Order: sequence, then C-alpha cells, then structure tokens
Amino acid sequence: MQSNLDPGLNQHKYTPETSSLDVGALYNRYKNYAFSIAYRMLGTVTEAEDIVQDCFTGLHSMPKPDIHNPKSYIAKLIVNRCLNLLNSARNQREHYVGEWLPEPLGMHDMTNTPEEMMQQKEMISYAYLVMLERLSPMERAVFVLREAFEHDYSEIAGWLGKTESNCRQIYSRARRNLPEVLPVIEQVYADWKAKEEVLSRFTMAFLQHDVAAMLELLADTPVFTADGGGVVQTIMRTMRVHRGVLAILTSPRVLVSLREREWKPVCVNGELQLALMNEGQLSEVICLEMDAAGERINGVYLVVNPQKLVSVYPADGVT
Repeated sequence: MQSNLDPGLNQHKYTPETSSLDVGALYNRYKNYAFSIAYRMLGTVTEAEDIVQDCFTGLHSMPKPDIHNPKSYIAKLIVNRCLNLLNSARNQREHYVGEWLPEPLGMHDMTNTPEEMMQQKEMISYAYLVMLERLSPMERAVFVLREAFEHDYSEIAGWLGKTESNCRQIYSRARRNLPEVLPVIEQVYADWKAKEEVLSRFTMAFLQHDVAAMLELLADTPVFTADGGGVVQTIMRTMRVHRGVLAILTSPRVLVSLREREWKPVCVNGELQLALMNEGQLSEVICLEMDAAGERINGVYLVVNPQKLVSVYPADGVT
C-alpha cells in the first residue's frame, strides 16, 4: 500500500547519509515523514506534533558520527517514543469517559483545490485511523511501518529491537485482528464528487428524520460511535446493530441538538466530511466511512469532544 509521502521519502532501502548533521535541514526534509508516523501511531494531532518536536530537539545533542542514516534514525526515535507514550497512556485510555475516537486532522489552507488537499503528506483516511485503534501498541507499530510505509521487516526489527521473525508474527497477529477488507487509506480525486453527494443525502436524511432515505445509505452492518470525552454529553457506547444505528440517526428524540446546527463540508484527513457549526463556532465533526464502492455508509463517527476539534478548519466552497 502506497504512503502519502513524496517519492523521495518513500524508499524501501536507504542511502547512508554521512554529511554533517544539520538539524534544521533534517527537520525541513523529514518533519512530514515523522509526523505521518506519529499521527498514525497515536491518533492525536497535538501529541504527534509534540513527539516530532521532541525528536528533532533531541537530535541537537546526538553525537554526529553515530548517526549514519538520519531518516532511519528519526523513524526509530519517533516509533519508540510513540510506543512509550501509548503504553503510559493505556490507563488513561481505559478510564476515558465513553468511546475514544482519533482526533480528526483538518486542512489549514482551505483555498487549495481538492487535488492539492489530498496530496498533503499528513493525510490518512479517518476510517483507517479508527481501524488502527483495534491494535495493541506494538501491533500498531509493526502494521503501520509495514502496511502504510512499506518498510522491510529487517528495518522494522532493528527499530523495535526485535527479530524479523517476531515482527512477521506480530504483523500476522495484527492483520487477523482487522477486517478482511481494509478501509481505503487515502481518498482519490475521482471519489470527491461522489462523497459530496453522499454527504448531502446523509444531511437531508438526518435533518428530516427520513428513515427510507437513511436505509438506502446505510450498509448492511453499519457502526455508529460518538466521542464526547466526558466533556460534552453524547451517546456513550458504540452501536453495531443496523436497527439501532438507523434509530439513532433518524429518531426525533436522539441527537436533537445536531439538527440545530449549520452543516458545512470540511476536508478532514484528505476526505470530505461534515462540520457542524453552532453560532459560527465548530461544535461537532461527523466522519463517514464508505464501503469499497463509495456508495453506502459503513461507519458514522461523531466527534463532540472539543479538545479533539482544534485541528479542524471548516470552510465554504471546498469543491
């Protein structure tokens, strides 16, 4: 599976770099690569940015002769710092109020065209991030490095302090814990208009409590998850029963406040999604996971926790 990095950064084999260690130059060259790994590992924007900053700050104190391959060394630093953070945050995640969803990543410059927005190096579909939450920290590390960045098992083993055989076993275990058909990792421009139409139909069906229209949109086994983080009241548990998801999305007694919002398109993780505005302020984001054909909805993810909305930038006229 191809990563979203530029060709110069997406190589299976590395050419040793033994020139003087200019941390500023390395930061400019590898910051997107480093953030891409950290964001996929953590599912949070702020923590990923902190990990990247900490990594490059630490490089100032590294003995230059010991770093023969800066890109490989940066990947090792990022992955292991993310593993440490995930392991230390496990107790916090277990005590999180309600369901935990990844933090959506919006576009800072919404004047770009759809093609330009989807070429951003940080992009990974929201549905893919949600899927990664099923994995343990080590499974996630191996799977991300292998599947999203196509690194060799020998490289991954060296970074994680494991054998190649062990990394292959971890990858196999991770793959068994995931759906047979993985979500699309990144959207292509051909899907943009189709997704726009689905969002429009979903919005109308939701606002009008239209059961028939929502039935046409939902896949056979849809999922609904909301994340309020205990900060904002919302539905506390994931719904995986078709009848229950349909009821949540069409009942006049559930999610009432959402129907009072202004619904706007927004580019989240390289895809068109929905931003809900309350008196000009972003209050919720709805991310839809589409099936392989891009026609029916497999997942509805409602992010209400305001702490997870700071990286989303709603805009007019993104199409």
